[in-house]
Amino acid sequence: MNRYQQRPPLDGLRAQIARARKRKSDETSGGFVRETYRLSRGQAREKAREWFSTWPKAAYWTEVESWRVLPGDSDTIEFTMRRLPTAD
Repeated sequence: MNRYQQRPPLDGLRAQIARARKRKSDETSGGFVRETYRLSRGQAREKAREWFSTWPKAAYWTEVESWRVLPGDSDTIEFTMRRLPTAD
């Protein structure tokens, strides 16, 4: 490759792509902290109570975002808890 065919450095482009991907992921999460669990029904209730006592709903908008009973096992619940990262 001669000097006229040299490729430009890609560091700047890589950094720009990384910033765009991070910004996009921040937008899709809506600024919420989410955690998904797979627990027995009793343990699931305890975990949800723990979240609500640690991060009160009024301050952190804490909620059970989704839940489902796993197929073939009526005692295992998969659920996602969601809250704001801070109580501003």
